[in-house]
Amino acid sequence: MLTKELISFLKKFDTPTISNALDIFRGSRSADGYTKYPFISANTSLKPIVGIARTAKIRASNPPILSPEETTSIRLKYYEYISKGFPDFPDASPVCVIEDLDWPNPTGSFWGEVNVALHKGLGLEGTITSGLLRDLDAIDKSYQVLANGIGPSHAYVHVVEFNTSVNVHGLIIRDGDIIHADQHGAVIIPNPALSIIKRAINHMNKKEKHLIEAAKQDNFNIEKLKEAWTKASNEKWEK
Repeated sequence: MLTKELISFLKKFDTPTISNALDIFRGSRSADGYTKYPFISANTSLKPIVGIARTAKIRASNPPILSPEETTSIRLKYYEYISKGFPDFPDASPVCVIEDLDWPNPTGSFWGEVNVALHKGLGLEGTITSGLLRDLDAIDKSYQVLANGIGPSHAYVHVVEFNTSVNVHGLIIRDGDIIHADQHGAVIIPNPALSIIKRAINHMNKKEKHLIEAAKQDNFNIEKLKEAWTKASNEKWEK
């Protein structure tokens, strides 16, 4: 269960730590379940985003094919959709995950002062997008946006669809996925991993501590490395 206590715990760790812990959960490494391309962060000092995905697709390179009235209706229905809570995870906030259909060459910014204010006001935890960000000096710095890049114009940006599977920087994300994200990128935490991820993080940190502490010693050498490596290897994971 994604409780308030677990959310608070997960926010103490960066996304690479969560990724490593998921390797322990799976019992092996993986080349799936995380973003593959870099993001820019609206504010690198913020804690990681932890929440449940609400998904949408946008486009800015061409005008909407629908009428202005229909386009506005879709935008308002999108805002209604992203603001809904999750009966299965009452303690979790929505995370906005938006695929820009113009990627890898996004044309216009959906994210700026106004949309950041609206999404924060609607209770969103943060945003992950393959689109652009603007209004860097004006946006609310307490709301995290992880974007593909920065641009000055919104061009013809509009919501194409929502509540759909999206591909953001090589990661397929679906409505309801559990997301952990920061300046390094985003990972999906599988539901079954929730029950052991705390132990997995602590186990991994314990193993790495042997190596890091040894490396910081004045007399560190290859023999000390081998000794620390053995100690780390002897930290066995108990399922």
